[in-house]
Amino acid sequence: MPLADTGIFSDRSARGLTLELVRVTERAAIAAARLRGQGKEREADQAAVDAMRAELESLPIVGTVVIGEGERDEAPMLYIGEVLGTGNGPEVDIAVDPLEGTTLCAKDMPGAIAVMALAEKGTLLAAPDVYMQKIAIGPGYPIGTIDLDKTPAENIAALAKAKGVEPSALTAIILDRPRHIDLVAAVRATGAGVRLISDGDIAAIIHTTAPEETGVDIYLGSGAAPEGVIAASALCCIGGQMQGRLILDSADKRARAAQMGITDPNRKYDIRDMARGDVIVAATGVTDGALLGGVRFKPGIIETETVVYRSNTGTVRRIACEHRRPELMDR
Repeated sequence: MPLADTGIFSDRSARGLTLELVRVTERAAIAAARLRGQGKEREADQAAVDAMRAELESLPIVGTVVIGEGERDEAPMLYIGEVLGTGNGPEVDIAVDPLEGTTLCAKDMPGAIAVMALAEKGTLLAAPDVYMQKIAIGPGYPIGTIDLDKTPAENIAALAKAKGVEPSALTAIILDRPRHIDLVAAVRATGAGVRLISDGDIAAIIHTTAPEETGVDIYLGSGAAPEGVIAASALCCIGGQMQGRLILDSADKRARAAQMGITDPNRKYDIRDMARGDVIVAATGVTDGALLGGVRFKPGIIETETVVYRSNTGTVRRIACEHRRPELMDR
């Protein structure tokens, strides 16, 4: 990774935009955290959307939402194609998930986060809101170690060989869904372990980048395509390998994809097809999790924990913040 600041965030003032993104995800996380454990998935998600949009509007950018909360007619805010920012600054693509893990937040379970990515205009895949087949591993392995078209057994064997261990030393992370029953069985048949998660596959994919800390070596399975693009944005910054293929199993889905510029419904996307160039990703914890600590409300103080990734500099910054802003305290 180059150490010099280049790309759309190259000058001193633009580098400050990185910290501005932290404020965006912090604000969304705080808004959602106020509804933790209350069983109000939709309300928590909307609170995060409202807070995130308010902060994005103040950024010195001309930003277009390419991964958002739905189509224009479905979502009043942060819809795909919405233009945000002050209108003064670089033209950028925006990918957001104001509350990844709405169920996790509603049940006050680990792993809910507020996350977004910012990249040069035209460099993030504008993926429709459909499912995507995904496979991902962290950095340090030969290119081509994994392949979406290989069987689970072949991918586990290839990763074990690249890592110099037996398959039994590996752990795959997979969403706990009925559609993954055969996948889970196939992975376990190799001797590898499986960690099942109820939600949150952006964080799950990021976990593969630090297996010594997380105990996760590979992500397998299908999940939402928008989250796949955001996860690819993070891996673009941290390193790793990822492939995805949109699941366009109906005429309606294929038509929606075509409207968004998807010309080959069977295309296998590499990480650089989903995110490339100068990319910044910020994520703030809503509930405590393996990736981030959750929001903590204390007398006169709100504490947050955020991680920020940037591709051009290869940096990973962890930011612990104490908020004393009156407008946050009163909500």
